[in-house]
Amino acid sequence: MIPFNRPAMVGPEFDFIRRALDAGHLSGNGEFTKRCHASLVERFGSAKALLTHSCTAALEMAAMLSQVGPGDEVVMPSFTFVSTANAFVLRGATPVFVDVRPDTFTLDERLIAAAVTPRTRAIVPVHYAGVACEMDTIADIATQHDLIVIEDAAQAFGSTYRGRALGGIGHLAALSFHETKNVISGEGGALLVNDERFSDRSEVLWEKGTNRGAFFRGTADKYTWMDIGSSFLPSEIVAAFLCAQLDAADQITARRHAAWQVYHDAFEPLELGGRIQRPTIPAWCVHNAHMYYLLLPDLSSRTRFIEALLRRGVAAVFHYVPLHSSPAGKRFGRAHGELSVTDSVSERLVRLPLWPGVESYQAEVIDAVLAALSA
Repeated sequence: MIPFNRPAMVGPEFDFIRRALDAGHLSGNGEFTKRCHASLVERFGSAKALLTHSCTAALEMAAMLSQVGPGDEVVMPSFTFVSTANAFVLRGATPVFVDVRPDTFTLDERLIAAAVTPRTRAIVPVHYAGVACEMDTIADIATQHDLIVIEDAAQAFGSTYRGRALGGIGHLAALSFHETKNVISGEGGALLVNDERFSDRSEVLWEKGTNRGAFFRGTADKYTWMDIGSSFLPSEIVAAFLCAQLDAADQITARRHAAWQVYHDAFEPLELGGRIQRPTIPAWCVHNAHMYYLLLPDLSSRTRFIEALLRRGVAAVFHYVPLHSSPAGKRFGRAHGELSVTDSVSERLVRLPLWPGVESYQAEVIDAVLAALSA
């Protein structure tokens, strides 16, 4: 079976972990955590970067920093992972689900303004498949209504919007280093703080609500409880693994791009024949080759397609069940208007194997796709 994903190492991971072991500091915020923070700040131009044990944790920190609460609303797509919504539901806020664009499956910027009410506090664009939302329009709407922009950049490490790194544009952003992402640490994430207003408080939340960071820097005379917070730090072992991956991030992206392009070229005749739809990359975006998907005509054909690939030894998978149609989405959120694109895409999209090393299997995957569609 050709797996949908296989975590890939770049070389120094075990050496870095051994260095962490030899240093005798395995809890968070040691040498490798600091190296990761510096690497992320340099790459994204952020005021601060804080490693977290997951992207979910980074989103939860962002929700805390936004100070949303009961009665507040947060605009976001329905076509996203549950953590995007859960982070704000945990604070008592209501997700307002807006449809996605029919080309990129990212938040449709043309629908956001109509979804904004006096209760709206934030917009959460999700850069699906590492493809950028139309961030200029989103930023203009946020400025007009005094809203916070929180980028869910879980899939977007290495992508850019008009030359700016995704994750470095909104007031806050969340990254994922889950094993299915481009740069990985098994589980892991990071909060990017791009607005200085949130810098000091973000560290307090990250340090379980204490002023520990300021105390050890000598800028506070007591180490004490200051605010809400939680245990968001990953261990130094996780940070050491991630540090090796961050050092090789550009090489990882280049390798994925090469594999992505092989798929894209191979399936062009199928799209020209009207049998499938390939990914669309807008002119404003340089994507990171996070995902390669095909859009089938309908749910029935997608189901048969996935089953046919499995019979040929290829693991291909669909993606999100829309949040607005889920039991929790109906309970905790509300849909703004008809989400017809979201409903359609969720029933038709299938993701193909894409990971460093898949190059050796791509000919088999392509043959299986062609055979499955012919059948």
